[in-house]
Amino acid sequence: MYERMARPLSIRLWPRVSLGLNTGPEASAGTGLQETVSMGERKRRIGMGLVGPGFVAAHHLDAVRRLGDVDVIAIAGSSQAATDRKAADLHVDKAYGSYQDLIDNPDIEVVHNTTPNYLHLDVSMAAIKAGKHVISDKPLAMTYAECSMLRDAAQAAGVVNVVTFNYRGNPLVQHARRMAAENDIGQLFFLHGRYLQDWMADDHVYSWRLDKKKGGSSSALADIGSHWCDLAQHISGLKIVAVLAEMTTVVKTRYAPAVPREAFSGKDGKVMDPVEIGSEDLASVLLRFNSGATGCLSVGQITPGHKNDLEIELNGRTGSLRWNQENQNELWIGRYDRPNSVMARDPSQLPDGARRYAQLPAGHNEGWSDAFRNVIDDAYSWIRAEGDTDARPATICTFADACQICAVVEAMLLSHQAGGVWQMVVDEASPSLKIRSTVPENGLLSEYVATKAGS
Repeated sequence: MYERMARPLSIRLWPRVSLGLNTGPEASAGTGLQETVSMGERKRRIGMGLVGPGFVAAHHLDAVRRLGDVDVIAIAGSSQAATDRKAADLHVDKAYGSYQDLIDNPDIEVVHNTTPNYLHLDVSMAAIKAGKHVISDKPLAMTYAECSMLRDAAQAAGVVNVVTFNYRGNPLVQHARRMAAENDIGQLFFLHGRYLQDWMADDHVYSWRLDKKKGGSSSALADIGSHWCDLAQHISGLKIVAVLAEMTTVVKTRYAPAVPREAFSGKDGKVMDPVEIGSEDLASVLLRFNSGATGCLSVGQITPGHKNDLEIELNGRTGSLRWNQENQNELWIGRYDRPNSVMARDPSQLPDGARRYAQLPAGHNEGWSDAFRNVIDDAYSWIRAEGDTDARPATICTFADACQICAVVEAMLLSHQAGGVWQMVVDEASPSLKIRSTVPENGLLSEYVATKAGS
């Protein structure tokens, strides 16, 4: 027993010294071995600043503080007084009432953008123009057009750009990804799952996410459906190329407080004003992938009893994989020719590509914040590698990746607006995914072809 625990304990009791760089030809599949370096090579400290000290901001700060070699220099908010209060709560020494003042601070190399969606473009673009690396909460921006602007600007400026699709950081997600890449469950033909929450089941709960001017045209799909789509593509290595969506607004009238509240904060009993809701809180989507695999997804934020119920299952010709975020220390593996099994998160049993994301020994459960920390750690490892494409860690979602996810969500909106018809996902940065958009008379997208660019 003690011999088995010795390896993970010896690795995790000190700040991690691995750069986490997947190199070589297998890097894109997440199966490469990480390079390890001495502590001396990680002595240079990096200064970061955060804009938008709301719900998720505390988790960004917690993650960077856990790294041990990143300094939290300052935060910026909507006003000096409000940000001063937040800085005290979050134990940050310096507060700015303007994001530009934070960006102008020469001690800050990396800007974390955790503002409401409508501010993502302005804040991230200002940071890029100042030559700062950017770590943005999702979605990257309000629309595909805005996402494209940020993608192109970041590429032109040569700055590291990351969007925090944090479920990539779970060790069993990385193990599932490796199994899929190594054909351990055969050719994938069906990907399905859900992302259900209930924090908006009460009609007296209101969030800026429901205001189309601040949150965008989509609510549930953009907010949490995007997570599932990113995870499906990340694990499978496939791309969603066509969708058929039905969207519903179950709670059509909500009651909003005079003073906005953070997500998941619930109601406080104060006087509320009625607000008519135009964005979806429930959606069902059929999916087509570039390999010919199909899928389906259910998304809702008003489903009682489901707190943060993200579940994904991949069915291959010889096996199946299922992972649930609320039980994230287990991976279900299904077989037709031998007993099914449940793999517990155990660093001593994980391959190298997944083991480095397990922070604790077996039996010491890890959670949401640990996976988030893993993604932030990979982001700073990539920053230290100066954004070298060959050094990009497995969990990193770039602005280009996030732009493609936005294209998926916009295709869902178009599908629903057209009356529930198949809609192609159009992403100008993915020319290798050209799809024949022939829709037969029966309305089924049963004929399509994935070809290489120019073929």
